[in-house]
Amino acid sequence: MEAWPDDFRCPITLEVMTDPVILPSGHTFERRSIQRWLDGGHLTCPVTNLPLPPSPPLIPNHALRRLISAVAPVAAATPVPSEGGDARGRRREAAPAVVHQSSSPSSPVQALLRLAKSGAAGRREVLESGNAVVLLRHAAAGDEAAARAVLHLTLDGDDTRVGLVADGAVDALSAAVRRGGAVAALASTALTSLATVDVNKCTIGAHPSVIPELVGLLRRGGQRERREAATALYELCKLPENRRRAVREGVAPPLADFAGDGSARAVEVLGLLAKCREGRQELCKIPGMVEVLSGVVKSGNPRAIEQAVLVLNWICSESNELALEAIKLGVFQLCENLVNDDNCKIAKNAVELARTLETA
Repeated sequence: MEAWPDDFRCPITLEVMTDPVILPSGHTFERRSIQRWLDGGHLTCPVTNLPLPPSPPLIPNHALRRLISAVAPVAAATPVPSEGGDARGRRREAAPAVVHQSSSPSSPVQALLRLAKSGAAGRREVLESGNAVVLLRHAAAGDEAAARAVLHLTLDGDDTRVGLVADGAVDALSAAVRRGGAVAALASTALTSLATVDVNKCTIGAHPSVIPELVGLLRRGGQRERREAATALYELCKLPENRRRAVREGVAPPLADFAGDGSARAVEVLGLLAKCREGRQELCKIPGMVEVLSGVVKSGNPRAIEQAVLVLNWICSESNELALEAIKLGVFQLCENLVNDDNCKIAKNAVELARTLETA
């Protein structure tokens, strides 16, 4: 019995479940145990103590039942010491086998990941079984497979994205971002997916640690982590209030560095920040900002060029000193080359920037 994960045990009896069912509270119990609890006149959930509706339905947790069946051969193969004078010491010796099982392909998280990756039906089964909360808990602890499974769950539509946020996804993913590495990149991507829903943009942006953690990842992460952090910030900063939050958390300098390293996504986020006055003021303070943006104009992709010209116009309008610096760096000549560009947005931005520089 020591080999079984806690998620497989009934909260009432602490025994491995054979017929798991879900209460309206979202918690899973062994059917016989929770039925005895209800038959005894209890009107609350044994875990949360919150009131239950009259004659609450007991929904079969098919996904968990299948997981228990899948792990059963592994658990059965784990040696359980017989009771005796040194039984406690033998249990300590058996502990590594339990840890090995939880990290094996047969572990609950890996099985849930396979379900989530299998398609819409698999994702729905994970969500309806209440196991999304299990994945979130493991993702917060740094489990890469759990974070990947959560990411797959966010692909199930806007209602699911809102539901995941209500289930505590923002707390869990923020904790995962803090851990850095691959799990941080996956968590950042999941936050991007959740933030595609407008109501979630507000909720995620207002969370006290999400934007600070993303900014921190942008500063210290590797190429992949920085890219995913910038993408999450781009989605969040479509909401004006989040732009100001990001600026207050110091996002502008690491974004400028990343843009200088050739990140088109970083330039796009700078374009959003430049739409608010606080953002423009911060960008004006960054040494070498004009040089970074002019470099993007010379060699970036069309989307990056469009945004770089836009940001240059904003900051040169704010600061005559930066406008003169732009002229010295040959930005006016770059605008002349772009006014006839096939991309009408690039051409329009180049015309407006040239006019700004003419008045400097």
